[in-house]
Amino acid sequence: QVQLMESGGGLVQPGGSLRLSCAASTSISSINYMAWYRQAPGKERDLVATITYDGSINYADSVKGRFTISRDTAKNTVYLQMGSLKPEDTAVYYCNAHIIVVSTAVKEYDYWGQGTQVTVSS
Repeated sequence: QVQLMESGGGLVQPGGSLRLSCAASTSISSINYMAWYRQAPGKERDLVATITYDGSINYADSVKGRFTISRDTAKNTVYLQMGSLKPEDTAVYYCNAHIIVVSTAVKEYDYWGQGTQVTVSS
């Protein structure tokens, strides 16, 4: 139903910055919330940041003050601006779309991008 494509990952030195992009195949205004997750080697997938259809934003404590999630509704794209990067930020970053449909019953859908690797190393 929804295709997501992440881009912008790469290798960056500690203290550096990267901007990740997530392009959706449908209007992000129709998506209840978009989110960025990350998964480091040997660890579980963790929520990084969310932005709802009305622009409400939340961050994980580990990235608060360093990362910024934003959106461009005209481009159906959500961004994650990452600054002051640390080695512990190294992970595969995934874009997620969560959709809630209310009809005869409540249905919830999750869609995931393929992930983009972010490596923070000197």
